[in-house]
Amino acid sequence: MAEISATLVKTLREKTGAGMMDCKKALNEVNGDLEAAVDWLRKKGLAAASKKAGRVAAEGLVGVAGSGKSAAAVEINAETDFVARNPQFQAMVSQTAEIAASKEFTAETLLAASFKGESPTIGEEITRLIAVIGENMNLRRVTRLSVSEGIVATYMHSASAPGLGRIGVLVALESSAKDTAKLQELGKKLAMHVAAASPQALTVAEVDSAALERERTVLTDQARASGRPEEVIQKMVEGRIRKYYEEVVLLEQVYVVDGKTKISEVVEQTAKELGAPVKLTGFVRFALGEGIEKVETDFAAEVQAQAKSAAN
Repeated sequence: MAEISATLVKTLREKTGAGMMDCKKALNEVNGDLEAAVDWLRKKGLAAASKKAGRVAAEGLVGVAGSGKSAAAVEINAETDFVARNPQFQAMVSQTAEIAASKEFTAETLLAASFKGESPTIGEEITRLIAVIGENMNLRRVTRLSVSEGIVATYMHSASAPGLGRIGVLVALESSAKDTAKLQELGKKLAMHVAAASPQALTVAEVDSAALERERTVLTDQARASGRPEEVIQKMVEGRIRKYYEEVVLLEQVYVVDGKTKISEVVEQTAKELGAPVKLTGFVRFALGEGIEKVETDFAAEVQAQAKSAAN
């Protein structure tokens, strides 16, 4: 049996909100597999269905840029939040986002793109800032959205500077409508919704199949625990899957602005007002450091170890 560390128990507790002893029991039951332990707790009714706490954010900035038919979002990480307030770092992230909006890039090809400043490329500018500021940095990711006609709206939640902050969103609206100002208004509101609701997919068809199968398995085991007939269980599961779609699919979510209208209906309503079809074709939501776990260190122990090393 795998050794269950206190850190692993703490991580599971933060991810699920379950009690410490329940977390330890769950980890023992699944031989230390963190995600399997989350499912075990959910099946026992001891964890929230989709609590995502426990993912510690890396520092740095998310940048968004673009106008009209294309826009991009980038994430550039650093070690501390002090760097995010550095004017040189902010200028570099801002220009990187603007360059990314000009055409399609991967993170690798963007590093080789020309930079207007003290360095010839973005990658070399990052290297220069590492030396100047004294912290490690890296361009983690970039995504660009574009439409043949219509607009791509941008939004930065709690911006620390224009186009810079911790949660950046892009929303692409395909439309031949002439009133681009109204399209931009819709795009901005939808982007604010995406920032708040954090959808995982645009449509039901785009939901990750592995995530859906995992959800179905958990829901089926929960329903079977009720002891009801199999046909009733299947109906229960299908009803809960529809609810799951409403939680993770953007077009199925309820608009946070009014708390009652589906996003798909909001788009349809605006299309009627504009007198032209409007299609929500894509979205991007970058939250700074999501999915990156920092290594936690005991500062007192670190100092003590260094003191002992110096004494020897």
